[in-house]
Amino acid sequence: MAALIPAVLAAQPAAAQIGSERYASFVMDARTGQQLGGANPDAPRYPASLTKMMTLYMLFDAMREGRITMDSRIYISEEANSRMPSKLGVPPGMTIPVDVAIYALTMKSANDVAVAVGEALGGTEERFAQMMTMRARQLGMTNTTFRNASGLPDWDQATTARDMATLGRRLFLDFPERWHYFGNSNIRAGNYAFRNHNHMLGEYEGVDGVKTGYINASGFNNVISAQRQGQRVFVSVFGGASWMERDRHAAMLLDDGFSRLGVAPTTRVPDAAIAVARTPLIFARARAATIEAPRSAIRQVSLRVVRPAAPEPRGRSAAAARAELRPLTVRVGGRAAATRTRRVMEQGDGGRVVRVTTPARRPAAAPARAAAAKPKGR
Repeated sequence: MAALIPAVLAAQPAAAQIGSERYASFVMDARTGQQLGGANPDAPRYPASLTKMMTLYMLFDAMREGRITMDSRIYISEEANSRMPSKLGVPPGMTIPVDVAIYALTMKSANDVAVAVGEALGGTEERFAQMMTMRARQLGMTNTTFRNASGLPDWDQATTARDMATLGRRLFLDFPERWHYFGNSNIRAGNYAFRNHNHMLGEYEGVDGVKTGYINASGFNNVISAQRQGQRVFVSVFGGASWMERDRHAAMLLDDGFSRLGVAPTTRVPDAAIAVARTPLIFARARAATIEAPRSAIRQVSLRVVRPAAPEPRGRSAAAARAELRPLTVRVGGRAAATRTRRVMEQGDGGRVVRVTTPARRPAAAPARAAAAKPKGR
């Protein structure tokens, strides 16, 4: 049965799998570590901000050994402060409490804090990355190599869906007293208010961690843990085209994983209006597709939900926004097809995707101007 999902996914055309060539997934039984499903589980992928799970593992390990305590403070260096968003934005030379650093990593996915923690534990981020890699190998993550503490783009930093699910499980098993840090949707620590990037908290029954991630090269990734009726399942997903698609797919895999462990589907609320209010469409459709259809018919079909774009922060000029955009890919279609340039702000898992479409050149016609950029929700 565990081999069923990979076989089904392999039979689907590439276009049907989320993120296309970047797609990978893994479903794990938390109790035994056994694979329950997934596709391309050992294919190399970029971890993006899932890297911060390893940074946190190293921090929790140092706290257990007494090298760092809750009374310690994390120093923000010039090097740490120089990292691009998502970041906490603490001025260089200042310090933050350890609990603030933990929430900044688990919820805000702050790149500057990740570097600061790495420097506190390893002296330099480069040395800390070597320590992370060595510890990862000890945990059984044989196909993972770290080059930084944050997950910001590095061609040599690689992992797999299996390894990231393994790391999520080890965080749960090795540091149960710290697990609550991953399960908050909103919280205030010190002078900071944090909102979690993991939208599945409170949306999918039983989810209580772990982490999300995003950079251009990886697409939208996550590692999710959920428990129901005494069973716990870990799921990792790589290569989503949007955070909504990624979360929808993770919900499908969680449903199937629980089903394989004998956990019955969640009872629906009789009142349809209440059910719609409590269960977002993205998860209701994913759950229906998994529960009502036979497993052999499970397909990886993109479900895209369009939401109004959030307004730009006040005081932010259009020129400043354009300066933060960088080209990612250029695709040229067949005859008379449009040339599309996709540009992405590399801001960790807080990045916002912007697409610019330029009509193709036609004979005896002047080239058209590029259409206005349309923001796409993360």
